[in-house]
Amino acid sequence: MPRRNRVDPWGDLHAAGGRGLFTGNRGCLVNDAGDVVRHHRGNLWITCVTECRDWKSPLAAPNRWTPIFFLDDAVALAAGHRPCGLCRRSAYESYRDAVTTGRPGAGRRGADRLGAGRLGASELNRLLGAERLNRGRGIDRAAHRKLWTADCADLPDGSVVLDGQDAPRLLVDDRAMRFTFGGWVDPRRRVRGEQVRVLTPPSSAAALVHGFRPELHASAAV
Repeated sequence: MPRRNRVDPWGDLHAAGGRGLFTGNRGCLVNDAGDVVRHHRGNLWITCVTECRDWKSPLAAPNRWTPIFFLDDAVALAAGHRPCGLCRRSAYESYRDAVTTGRPGAGRRGADRLGAGRLGASELNRLLGAERLNRGRGIDRAAHRKLWTADCADLPDGSVVLDGQDAPRLLVDDRAMRFTFGGWVDPRRRVRGEQVRVLTPPSSAAALVHGFRPELHASAAV
């Protein structure tokens, strides 16, 4: 039986087959018996490669970080994660610089003026922490997600929005594709001018606007 370690775009954990492109970390989520007992611990929410330097992490060990898995970057960003600064250094730097450039007051020259003004990892963690969740408790926290509204035409590719049935959909080109743990399916026409609710936190959406290129599951290209 699959472990409860697959993450949906809401950020909740499920027992589903397959691992996806990335693993991730949001602290120790299990008890001494290896059962998932919490949604997250702390505000360090990162997305990692599935293999790095032959490091091995147990899937459900108490007092250690609990590996969780994402279909791709779009799901991880929507869930409120950012790239890891260690195993995904290039992606992290691209994300960090893009978020910094998108911040108010960054100036017209954007990244050319970053210098010492680049956001640090702890600042990114606090920023995303403030954008992810309202106060609440429980293992399932979809009801506590902070959503925002935007014109579908103004959102960058890689954003995840909600359709009329609250199903997460990935925006790519003129398509809006529904999330499943096996991939993005059921492509519909992206309705430009339509107001949509957005799962991807504002800072991550800004990163997509300002140059961060997410690694998407192959199904997003179909």
